Amino acid sequence: MVALVDVNNFYVSCERVFCPALRGVPVVVLSNNDGCVVARSDEAKALQIGMGQPVFEIRDLIRKNRVQVFSSNYALYGDMSSRVMNTLRQFAPAMEVYSVDESFLDFGGMERFDLAAHARNIRQTVWQWVGVPVSVGIAPTKVLAKIANRLAKKDKQGEGFRVLSGCWDTELRAVEVGDVWGIGGQYAAFLQRHGVKTAYDLAQANDAWVRKHLTVVGLRIKKELQGEPCIDLETD
Repeated sequence: MVALVDVNNFYVSCERVFCPALRGVPVVVLSNNDGCVVARSDEAKALQIGMGQPVFEIRDLIRKNRVQVFSSNYALYGDMSSRVMNTLRQFAPAMEVYSVDESFLDFGGMERFDLAAHARNIRQTVWQWVGVPVSVGIAPTKVLAKIANRLAKKDKQGEGFRVLSGCWDTELRAVEVGDVWGIGGQYAAFLQRHGVKTAYDLAQANDAWVRKHLTVVGLRIKKELQGEPCIDLETD
């Protein structure tokens, strides 16, 4: 089993650690030149503020809704990232730091453990020690862990984690093929033209057809959707 732990709205969450009054209000963080939005709180997303949207397009929206605006502080974000990653290392024998706010944890051999309880413990510990919220997706492969994490984030009534084990067909049907990790825009458009609209459709596609049109990389993704590990953790 593999876990993907991802900090929710990372830049915004970092700003909120040092200003708790920002919790529950719309917040955006801007790019280096303060030209575009590079991070949004859930409240800002609800206002239809888009990722990468130029600030000049939403000045009235910002003013009307009292959106709190911050310039990027990459020194702060780098320090907070290190704190999160150091906290996560205690939860698994090996870990891949995938990005500034994402890590894969190797849960191999832990299948008999209560993985839901483990996920809760991860979330509670990171919150208590660092002060940022994380989502946790646990599944047999990295691609499925990405999907589990995505579903955990979208489920506002959930506990912030999702464990995929046994059968996950229902979950795959709820994910558009373009939202599968590793499927870019061109491949997504191609697949949709050929009736492959969801992650489930891709998992059911013919191996030879997938390899022909999506190369061996696409075939690995397809097999990972079926629960067969094909993408190794790049552990440190």
